[in-house]
Amino acid sequence: MTVIARLFALIPLRWMHFLGALMGRLIYWADARYAQRMRENLQSSGIATEPAAFQRLLQRSIAAAGKAFLEIFVIWFRPEAEVLKLVREVQGWEHVEAARAAGKGMLLLTPHLGCFEIAGLYSGSRFPFTELYRPPKFAWLEPWMRAGRARGHIELATTDYAGVKKLLAALRRGEAIGALPDQVPSQGDGAWADFFGRPAYTMTLMARLQQKTGAAIICFYARRLEQGRGYAIRYMPPLPPLSENPEQAARQINAALEALIRDCPEQYLWSYNRYKGTPPAGAVHSPRAT
Repeated sequence: MTVIARLFALIPLRWMHFLGALMGRLIYWADARYAQRMRENLQSSGIATEPAAFQRLLQRSIAAAGKAFLEIFVIWFRPEAEVLKLVREVQGWEHVEAARAAGKGMLLLTPHLGCFEIAGLYSGSRFPFTELYRPPKFAWLEPWMRAGRARGHIELATTDYAGVKKLLAALRRGEAIGALPDQVPSQGDGAWADFFGRPAYTMTLMARLQQKTGAAIICFYARRLEQGRGYAIRYMPPLPPLSENPEQAARQINAALEALIRDCPEQYLWSYNRYKGTPPAGAVHSPRAT
């Protein structure tokens, strides 16, 4: 299987994205539940309220979801040096350098936006980087995931107590850590907060780590360029210190993620089940026009 995956990864990125777009459309039309979730999440975001604009954004998002799946083969199974050459542009690197110079560590947060796999790999090629990850549901996939991600200066930390200790130790050494902050946390590890007009159970771990270390929080993402030309990575200015109140800190993080996603909404993974669980009575819910 690994040999086949490596051979598949040799397909040029332009063709991989072409095939991915086709696959994204096929999945959308074949899986009614998947399609409904994508439409509902995109509609509630309020990003495109005019019907024609919504349909254009939906179609681009459907194609982007397929690209996100197939490009994993390129990122995980090609040699690291070849993958890094696909990064054509980097914006905001000065924010990273300033945070590193402060010496208090850095939390790099990228949501399910663009190619988050190459975003982490690029960061980990430049400095020590400990990345939080949740083991996949399929055990056979984990060796591929670990081999594809743990390259350069990257170490992986699982979403458990041992993993959190590893993240904290890295920050206390003045190093960087990374996470997908829109990933739904386990019960008891988050707070309910508005995300694009709907209550979403939101990770509070990053806020706790910042409060313990004074580390800077920087949101970033890797945008896919047209026609498979590669990726452009953008690092945003650091967020203000997060509130000690978990709900308020969750709202701050979600607001920052919303701003990032609005920068490139067609490449957000709207099919991701962000709104798991049942919010408590009185939780924020501000539906948007569709």
